[in-house]
Amino acid sequence: MIENYPKIGIRPTIDGRRRGVRESLEAQTMGMAQRVAKFIEENLFYPDGRPVECIIADSTIGGVKEAAAAAQKFGGANVGVSITVTPCWCYGSETMDMDASIPHAVWGFNGTERPGAVYLAAVLSAYAQKGIPAFGIYGEDVQESSSEEIPADVQTKLLQFAKAGLAVAQMRGKSYLSMGSVSMGIAGSIVNEQFFQEYLGMRNEYIDMSEYVRRFEEEIYDKEEYERALAWTKENCQVGADNNPKHLQISDDEKEKQWEICVKMTLIARDLMIGNPVLATLGFEEEANGHNAIVGGFQGQRQWTDHFPNGDFMETILNSSFDWNGKRTPYLVATENDSLNGVTMLFNYLLTNTAQIFADVRTFWSPDAVKRVTGHQLEGEAAHGILHLINSGSAALDGTGEQTRDGKPAIKPFWEISEDEVEACLSHTEFRPASQEYFRGGGFSTNYLTKGGMPVTMARMNLVKGLGPVLQLVEGHTVELPEDVHHTLDQRTDPTWPTTWFAPKLTNNGSFQSVYDVMNNWGANHGAISYGHIGADLITLASILRIPVSMHNVEESRIFRPRVWSLFGTEELEGADYRACQNFGPLY
Repeated sequence: MIENYPKIGIRPTIDGRRRGVRESLEAQTMGMAQRVAKFIEENLFYPDGRPVECIIADSTIGGVKEAAAAAQKFGGANVGVSITVTPCWCYGSETMDMDASIPHAVWGFNGTERPGAVYLAAVLSAYAQKGIPAFGIYGEDVQESSSEEIPADVQTKLLQFAKAGLAVAQMRGKSYLSMGSVSMGIAGSIVNEQFFQEYLGMRNEYIDMSEYVRRFEEEIYDKEEYERALAWTKENCQVGADNNPKHLQISDDEKEKQWEICVKMTLIARDLMIGNPVLATLGFEEEANGHNAIVGGFQGQRQWTDHFPNGDFMETILNSSFDWNGKRTPYLVATENDSLNGVTMLFNYLLTNTAQIFADVRTFWSPDAVKRVTGHQLEGEAAHGILHLINSGSAALDGTGEQTRDGKPAIKPFWEISEDEVEACLSHTEFRPASQEYFRGGGFSTNYLTKGGMPVTMARMNLVKGLGPVLQLVEGHTVELPEDVHHTLDQRTDPTWPTTWFAPKLTNNGSFQSVYDVMNNWGANHGAISYGHIGADLITLASILRIPVSMHNVEESRIFRPRVWSLFGTEELEGADYRACQNFGPLY
């Protein structure tokens, strides 16, 4: 089924004065709208790989009646993001988009013939006065009135806003599915409905983990797909060495039974999240609907994992960009039902369309500590120390770094991944019998080493009593260590889990004066790691949702927030961000 993704509405506003003024501007104004729509549709894609769709108002907007007509058209076309464009003066509050529930941006053309910049300032002032934060886009260089070019700086801001705005629109109305409850006292798995509803516009859905047992016993899954999935798993998923002591190792027959359960768990989790029409044909109409979940979390430990196989294989496959059905969009599932890290994965994913690495922010290794333990001197990106990102084995297979772009390791949207890259991700992964001391019910932990040399961004959502949600993020690179060095360090923790060595980018300011500072200021035990330096996009997204950013290493020139943020202060941007978010409050 093709999803009806939200669209971007383009609003060409114009000077409404007739008898010469408006008539002279019609072609130029509508041309701006058409070029912006074309540019966005050529450069942005929905999660299924289709180009983002733009809807242009039926006419230029010179007054309130035409503004209302555009709003009516957008309302019937699932428009979730609004971009206004103009080369001239317009009547600000008469032509503006008044929908306070969607993100807004205005591009005012920098030209001398007509005062597009004056309208931009006037309408942004109206937005600020009415409490609707809007992004202002104004090219640095003056253009000729006849120019049909979208300058590079304008392009950057259009894409940055559009990506973040679409992320907001895609979350709205969707669900977070909590499969189980609180895992081992982890605060992120204490699901906060107020946060989801007021900040993200999302529902919260819940099932008990006993629902898995019911679906096992009543065979509420596609049995044909199950057989295909099990065969694919046996053919493509390598079983690694068993690290358990002899007295805790289980028989091959028992491992076969665990594989069957793990594959069934994967099918059931997906069906719980998004539904499965096949179930209706089996007589399970209610179960066929799913929970409309764009992201979910699985409690697992310990009520499930003390008796049943762990969720590592299930989470790994769902979070990846491919399975027995071929390449596809990832199904985001947070380990240990950490809903806040699940939301962070969702933010990253909607901005990039790429699979995410879920990991513990486990250990800071200083250069001195590495040299003491291994004799190796860290160099290059790792010269100031590294973070060991490693969790209980559920990171997406894409996190191996075995996909490439321009000859370098990468994580790509599923439609760009080749079959050879799928095979490479699988061949560089082992599924090792889970530690029986941690997981008494067994299971299989994903084990791989992420390739070095990838630009990545690690982020985390935190909740603070009295303050609310706070986002933190750090850009940096994955690091490749000599094999013996990696082995020595990895053996000091659980070597059955996937490892990503991460070197944050330092700025000599705030929390980024050292790698130790990054680790020491991280807000929780988990982080969501995305391919690419997407910190600026995350900051833009957070500002739309009115979530302050407490910690980041993004250059000031890349930061793009609503224009009204500058009215809360321009000297100390972090403080201004907090004040603006507190003033406007949650989006919903």
